[in-house]
Amino acid sequence: MAHVWTASLLGVHGVPVEVEVRLSSQLPRVDVVGLPEAAVRESTSRIRGAIAATGLSFPDRRVTVNLAPAELRKQGAGLDLPIAIAILAAVGEGLDDEALTGRGFLGELALDGRLRATRGSLAAVLALRDVGVREVIVPATNASFSWSAADIRVLQAESLSQVLAHLAGHEALPNACPAITGEAPSEPEGPCLSDVRGQPLAKRALEVAAAGGHGLLLTGPPGTGKTLLARRLPGLLPPLDEQASLEAFCILDASGLKGRNAAVSERPPFRAPHHTASAAGLLGGGSPVRAGEVSLAHHGVLFLDELPEFDRRCLESLREVLEQGVVRIARANTRCELPARFQLIAAANPCPCGYYGTPDHDCRCDDATLGRYRRKLSGPLLDRIDLNVRVGPVSWEAMQTPSAGESSSVVRERVLRARQRQRERGLACNAAIEDRQIDALVDADAEAITLLGRAVCRMQLSARAVRRVLRVARTIADLADQSRTDRTAIAEALQLRLGEA
Repeated sequence: MAHVWTASLLGVHGVPVEVEVRLSSQLPRVDVVGLPEAAVRESTSRIRGAIAATGLSFPDRRVTVNLAPAELRKQGAGLDLPIAIAILAAVGEGLDDEALTGRGFLGELALDGRLRATRGSLAAVLALRDVGVREVIVPATNASFSWSAADIRVLQAESLSQVLAHLAGHEALPNACPAITGEAPSEPEGPCLSDVRGQPLAKRALEVAAAGGHGLLLTGPPGTGKTLLARRLPGLLPPLDEQASLEAFCILDASGLKGRNAAVSERPPFRAPHHTASAAGLLGGGSPVRAGEVSLAHHGVLFLDELPEFDRRCLESLREVLEQGVVRIARANTRCELPARFQLIAAANPCPCGYYGTPDHDCRCDDATLGRYRRKLSGPLLDRIDLNVRVGPVSWEAMQTPSAGESSSVVRERVLRARQRQRERGLACNAAIEDRQIDALVDADAEAITLLGRAVCRMQLSARAVRRVLRVARTIADLADQSRTDRTAIAEALQLRLGEA
């Protein structure tokens, strides 16, 4: 017998898998057990060809391959290399227990013995590290994905023959390293906020949203700059820390959205799905389970343009995700959790024709049409969005006047200072303040509490809305470099939640 370590994907997380191989004196046959999917069952044909390409012989005996744990469905072609190594070790091709102890293997095999990249390599390497594996061998094309894993040695190989030579002590494999592109990669600057003419209230709301990680809904007639504003939010956000960068990269890598030689980026992800997206496309699902748009936006921004045009069931399913930051998928034979801690930015027209409440345009929608349109956005969903700002038409004079607004870099500096104050309080952002910490961290004075109480009584705000107003007010105070939340911050937070009222 022989056994080696590898890992499989469950959603976006790596799960350690122990490959056990036993040879017996029976009719030649290969049995793969342990809930393998089709790609894993087909691996025996690729393994036969790869072993033959190295000049070795596939055992002419009964080969039983067990993938443990048996109750986990194994997916992906990345199990080819560990199965091949375990088979050769069981045959006795110079691979003893000492050569395999503390080592893990990942990679798909070609018929000529080359190693091909597999998705989710970083998540797999991290899973192997957590079970005590000290060294893992990955395909060279996955090296730039996996090298950033800490506390584990990652080696890169081009072929099965190179792996065998390394294990036999003949030729050491090189360490994995980031791709060499000639120059240090510089991430392009996004569109600048100064490109937007007018809309001072919406720009202020965008700054507050960026500073505190708050959700934002922009409502207004078509052509007023709602999408233009939303797409400038990434340029205001601070860079991700090391842990958040790895988590975001793992999700994109496990979903197959990272090209060859991609590197871990500090830039928050920005996802903007079309309004025809299904529930599985938005939340994740399928067999095997794949991450949806909410998970691909983890630690970043999810932008939903034309919000009322999304399927109502998709929108209602966001309510729990916005509160808990995770998608829990339960199937008959699969249960997994997909991280989904994102910042929601949405844009919507006030009615189907887009001109309800606009002074210079007549709305063509009747009451029944307007009612159906408004019912697409439920009260519980809107209650979970911190900021709700009306974006009005831009006058001809404003469009003709050269932009005098602040650039994204200037606003970003204020955002960074506000985030620094939040980190000093032990928070990633103010939107993450827990309910039990609100009173202590918001630290509102007596006048601010009195104003908020009058607003609650007059506008019938829910308890959730009150807590969200307090979090936004704390962000406004941070932008003003104030230690306490005063009456002015509460008033602005109420204005930004209730539009122009």
